[in-house]
Amino acid sequence: MSFTEVLNELSTLTLEQRQTLIRRALEIDDSPLSPEDEGLIDSRLSAMRESPDSMISLDEMKSRLRSRFS
Repeated sequence: MSFTEVLNELSTLTLEQRQTLIRRALEIDDSPLSPEDEGLIDSRLSAMRESPDSMISLDEMKSRLRSRFS
């Protein structure tokens, strides 16, 4: 499969499949996370899935930080 074909297929994957793909791609170049870090990521992902309305966008977070520390 060519790189272009792979890119074209990305839109057919579920969110969970894309997240798994990203994690595995990053593992190729980086050392694996510690069990503690993995647990933290898993717990935060679970919290996000359970209560997506409690999350804010990256842009909103940046805006809040700028206003707080400017």
